[in-house]
Amino acid sequence: QSLAMQLLKLVLNCLNFDFIGNSADESADDVCTVQIPTKWRTIFLQPETLDLFFDLYHSLPPMLSQLALSCLVQFASARSSLFSNPERAKYLCNLIKGVKQILENPQGLSDPGNYHEFCRFLSRLKTNYQLGELVMMRDYPEVIQLIANFTITSLQHWEFAPNSVHYLLTLWQRLVASVPFAKTAEPHLLDTYAPEITKAYITSRLECVPVVIRDGLEDPLDDTATVFQQLEQLCTVSRCEYEKACTLLVQLFDQNAQNYQKILHSSSRNPLEITVQEGRLAWLVYFVGTFVGGRLTYTSTDEHDAMDGELSCRVFQLISLMDAQLPQSSNEKVELAILWFLDQFRKTYVGDQLQHTSKVYARMSEVLGITDDNHVLETFMTKIVTNLKYRGRCEPVISRTLQFLNDLSVGYPFYSDFSLTPATYSLLKRLVKIEAVQFMLQNHTSKHFPFLGVSDNYSLSDLRCRTVFYTALTRLLMVELGEDEDEFENFMRPLAVSFESVTQIFDSGFEQGEAKRMLIGLARDLRGIAFALNTKTSYTMLFDWIYPAYIAVLQRAVELWYREPACTTPILKLMAEFMQNRSQRLNFDVSSPNGILLFREASKMICTYGNQILSLGTLSKDQVYPLKLKGISICYSALKSALCGNYVSFGVFKLYGDNHFDNVLQAFVKMLLSVPHSDLLQYRKLSQSYYPLLECLTQDHMSFITSLEPHVLIYVLTSISEGLTAVDTLISSSCCASLDYIVTYLFKHLAKEGKKTLRGREISQDGQRFLHFMQQNPEVLQQIMSILMNTIIFEDCRNQWSVSRPLLGLILLNEKYFSELRATLITSQPENKREVFDRCFRNLMEGVEQNLLVKNRDR
Repeated sequence: QSLAMQLLKLVLNCLNFDFIGNSADESADDVCTVQIPTKWRTIFLQPETLDLFFDLYHSLPPMLSQLALSCLVQFASARSSLFSNPERAKYLCNLIKGVKQILENPQGLSDPGNYHEFCRFLSRLKTNYQLGELVMMRDYPEVIQLIANFTITSLQHWEFAPNSVHYLLTLWQRLVASVPFAKTAEPHLLDTYAPEITKAYITSRLECVPVVIRDGLEDPLDDTATVFQQLEQLCTVSRCEYEKACTLLVQLFDQNAQNYQKILHSSSRNPLEITVQEGRLAWLVYFVGTFVGGRLTYTSTDEHDAMDGELSCRVFQLISLMDAQLPQSSNEKVELAILWFLDQFRKTYVGDQLQHTSKVYARMSEVLGITDDNHVLETFMTKIVTNLKYRGRCEPVISRTLQFLNDLSVGYPFYSDFSLTPATYSLLKRLVKIEAVQFMLQNHTSKHFPFLGVSDNYSLSDLRCRTVFYTALTRLLMVELGEDEDEFENFMRPLAVSFESVTQIFDSGFEQGEAKRMLIGLARDLRGIAFALNTKTSYTMLFDWIYPAYIAVLQRAVELWYREPACTTPILKLMAEFMQNRSQRLNFDVSSPNGILLFREASKMICTYGNQILSLGTLSKDQVYPLKLKGISICYSALKSALCGNYVSFGVFKLYGDNHFDNVLQAFVKMLLSVPHSDLLQYRKLSQSYYPLLECLTQDHMSFITSLEPHVLIYVLTSISEGLTAVDTLISSSCCASLDYIVTYLFKHLAKEGKKTLRGREISQDGQRFLHFMQQNPEVLQQIMSILMNTIIFEDCRNQWSVSRPLLGLILLNEKYFSELRATLITSQPENKREVFDRCFRNLMEGVEQNLLVKNRDR
């Protein structure tokens, strides 16, 4: 057995090998084609090869038979170009014969490992073979029936191997999706079996509810990622013989809804029965949402739309039934399912110009009086307001509701924040006219929406969803705002009241807890508002509203509570959002000092935070990120946005003796030196804010870089050297760009040094000091050049263009070292490759003129 195991592992490793190097992750399951070498063709053509592995599966114990099946998964994935058409058909025939044998003697599949690999095997059959090819197999009718029965049994035993169901559903999804393209006279029989699969999935999920509740098992509904993935697969399968699937769902929905109403109105009201019934209704609502959402993925007819109307009616009626019980009782799972359904309905039947005449509204207007998507939008908004009013303590429902509101405010189907299409704009105009939206715009206070409250009952993390709420609300406000400053002031009044309260608390001997909560809430609200204001006019209104009075309150908070990231993080993120010049919204008028005033405030906040945070001293490993590095990374992002935003002339500060710019750069250096190199790359958010900021500084502020002390320069250059080999291409590309700016600067100044003209003496002292430093420490750039050359030659370099930019400058500055490096690299190669290497190096420098950096860089 030990020998058999090693042999099977060896075969599996051979078949798993990435023969053409196209897979970044060889463990990923979506690499569905194995690029078998042509030399192996004869082995694959011998029927004995496949037979051997099927025989091994049948005769070995589970631990080993599982490996035999894993090998068969890879055999089923052999590239199609390995065979001619007749050979391919013969090969498939052998695979199908093997499947039939396994399903006729299924006892081996009671082992979870075997079962899982067999499910993968079935999924691969459809991935690599067309439905037309499968149908032509002699055993197809028996095999498809066996697979259908196997799938139905698997779905009914939902708790046996839940992770394997994905592969079975993938198989059926792909089979059904291929039906329109199968051009053969042979019957595919999917119209017989697909409805049975749909029925088995639906009924098995309804039957699992009482078991889960009775035995306290893990509820499949809690794993939403898996549920959504399976529902997406089911929606394609259900569209085959859609009438059957819809009839079943209507029948089950009516039956369960009636039972639910009976239990609600009975005098005994058994809580357990109610929970079971609500669990079933949650599944049924998910199924309706899936069926409705499936319209976009499959050819649909008017009859199908009418059926969607039948199904949707029932969910809209359930919404009324559930909301009638508020605020006494509410079921989180049903509410989340309803929100999923509403979102699917929105994507399918709301806002698209073609669907005003859709048959979906025929039945809905009879039963509910919903005649078109305007009525649906009203229903959506009423539901959103109801949830926000009465479900303030249920975080999952609130955050999903707000996500839904956010999607509606973005418009239909999707648009970037910069370009409203006419269809989107008309949808938003219709939304704004709805009474519930006007109510929200005028009453966004904790009195109406408890989740905006800041009482002690709420944890600080509950306040996060406020940002999404205010982003959506501000988008809706912007639809008809124009330049109406009074309207904007009215909208901001609740926030102004909160700011005044905080100011009073600050001025008196204050209760810190309440002030903190209010400020965290305000910072999150304002960040949402600032994110949605993408025009110059609207952004200016916000700036005039917050500056100077309220921004001083934020500065004070950072000064007081720098030790508490729950407080400082939202405020720093708000400042970072303010500094973003998205859609050129910060291009103030020529006569306006706002750009400079804004930068000064950001500079003050970064300096205050930076100086205070360094006073904390050494922190433990688990505290260093939340208490210090997270705040530093947000400061760096804000500073980068300010430096690259193109709305401040930084020369002005020096000209008028204003030290805010110098202070913030000094704060940047102090914070940087307090971070070990290892942390820079270990914490992703920190590296993603530091390296782009460094690129910005080397591009436009080399005078600052050259003025740095030698130990700081060494730190910066070492960080570049280490970042060049980072896995994240954003970081390595930023390092290359920074390096390019530094090398170009050095090159130009060396050229000036060489010219003994009068102008040649004008190199600044900082520039000379920097040149002198680099001449004294040549090993820094030499090491960097060595890293770059090794990356290009020996590694999978994913950003060659970026890497090439600084290379010429490095070579020209270190010609002697480059010759040595070249010789070392060539001699390290085997004899037969040295000539090729040498030629590559000659080609690299061919036609490059010395001392002409810019002209030759592209070459």
